[in-house]
Amino acid sequence: MRRSSFAAFAAALVLLWPGEVEAHLVTTGLGPVYDGISHVLLSFDDLLPVVALALLAGLNGQAAGRKVLFTLPIAWLAGGAAGYASGVALFPAGFASLSLLLLGILTAADRRLPPFVVKGLAMILGLVHGSGNGAGIAAAGHDALGLIGITLAIFVLVALVTAGVVSLKKPWARIAVRVAGSWIAAVGLLLLGWTLRGRI
Repeated sequence: MRRSSFAAFAAALVLLWPGEVEAHLVTTGLGPVYDGISHVLLSFDDLLPVVALALLAGLNGQAAGRKVLFTLPIAWLAGGAAGYASGVALFPAGFASLSLLLLGILTAADRRLPPFVVKGLAMILGLVHGSGNGAGIAAAGHDALGLIGITLAIFVLVALVTAGVVSLKKPWARIAVRVAGSWIAAVGLLLLGWTLRGRI
């Protein structure tokens, strides 16, 4: 029994072993807009901060949710355009871990924040992560239309997650959102440790 399980595992490992790995930008073959959409959904250093901010906005009510819904994609597009034009990201790659840590902690704490504070967080997150995406697209020689796909994916993702959290009425459901925030903070702490370990 054990030998057959091991053989099945080894066969699956060989069959699923990737032939080539791309580090940052995913190419779908469907064009730059779809490449941008798939990038957001497959790149956890962009996906998790967006989800964390959407959870935080949802916990802070409809007004904060609306502000994040429009501010984050626009700031991401502006930062992406600046990064694409300059070829330089605003902050080093380690900023992703700090954004995950901060947003995860704020979500887990479930403190009421004024809508303008949540909007400011959305603006900073969008500009910084967007500039990294724009610089990555420029460095890879891809079309800047990928930024449109990234922006559209972020808009839809924020709309769905924020609306889902705002609609929660049961106390246990809010606790589940807070637990998700704590897990995001833990991922941020882990990522920060890896980043600092790589620099030592």
